[in-house]
Amino acid sequence: MHASRDPHGVPDLLGFSGRRYLVTGVLNDDSIAWHTARALQEAGAEVLLTGFGRTRRITEAAASGLPYPVDVLELDVTRPEDLNALTKELERRWGAVDGVLHAIAAAPRSALSGNFLTTPDESMTLALRTAAFSLHSLTTALAPLLREGGAGGAARGSVVGLDFDASGAWPGYDWMGVGKATLGAVCRYLALYLGRSGIRINLVAAGPVETVAGRAISSFDRIADRWEQEAPLGWSRADPARLVGPVLFLLSDLAATVTGEIVHADGGMHAVRMGVNALGELPGTDAPPRVGKEGPS
Repeated sequence: MHASRDPHGVPDLLGFSGRRYLVTGVLNDDSIAWHTARALQEAGAEVLLTGFGRTRRITEAAASGLPYPVDVLELDVTRPEDLNALTKELERRWGAVDGVLHAIAAAPRSALSGNFLTTPDESMTLALRTAAFSLHSLTTALAPLLREGGAGGAARGSVVGLDFDASGAWPGYDWMGVGKATLGAVCRYLALYLGRSGIRINLVAAGPVETVAGRAISSFDRIADRWEQEAPLGWSRADPARLVGPVLFLLSDLAATVTGEIVHADGGMHAVRMGVNALGELPGTDAPPRVGKEGPS
């Protein structure tokens, strides 16, 4: 059986043709969100972006570089009135939503870069609200439309959030790291409460890439240096497009049985505590080890 092709010439392996996706967090064409929007369009999906305030013009400029024209809707995820207006607009335009990319995170400088012990309450609250609670706010606001997604017998709506490994503490990541740990918990509880509605919630924990958010972390280069030196599969901080595949998988019907999950797209770094360089020069690393007659049973 040969894979069908959508009208744009991209093999429709993931079933995106004719689907409708909301993508948040596009600030420039170096973002994971921008590359995801491009891939969805190339696969025949309809896409809308969000932006807010003064940065909305930046999002609109980035949107002009996508393969097809796309509107940018107003959304400050900390404002309930914006969430209500967004839901009404999506219902008016589409009636249902097949998937959402949550690529939202922000924190004041006082909550980052070594300021953990002295972070004011208001800065901590903003970091947690934006990085973690926003997944709850956005998902619950759009839940009625996500329940209607997946027409034609397909799985219902899928929400995918962008994450960073929060199983340990990263110097300089500070309250954003706490926010990412909270994001994982929010994901699991949303999966619990929305599973009966057929709505899936998952995260992609990406390795460090040079985005606007990444550059706000004072220790970003040191963290990225370690990734590039130690990740089992290698790493490139300048290649956000490589992270689109796991996002598309979770948005697609191929992941119809997956929810509450964190998929690590980090070159394997989360799985190795000391990195590949700790191995030193070992014999047989270029080929499977030989097992002789006296080998292990």
